[in-house]
Amino acid sequence: MSAHCQVTGRRPGFGNTVSHSHRRTRRRWSPNIQSKTYFLPSEGRRVTLRVSTKGIKVIDRDGIEAVVARIRKNGERI
Repeated sequence: MSAHCQVTGRRPGFGNTVSHSHRRTRRRWSPNIQSKTYFLPSEGRRVTLRVSTKGIKVIDRDGIEAVVARIRKNGERI
């Protein structure tokens, strides 16, 4: 599974590592993806989401119910 946040949509960034001699090699910056389990009171069950640390802050701010509704609106199955 790719490093992809289900809440914010963050994906890896790509670029170059530049050494002291200015030689360039490809690299990627992976987002900090965590697997978190949240309880949905409206459905009486737990859901596991793959979220970035920014996504965890969004869930804390907006609430799990609103975030799950937004994810389902985008067509993703939870």
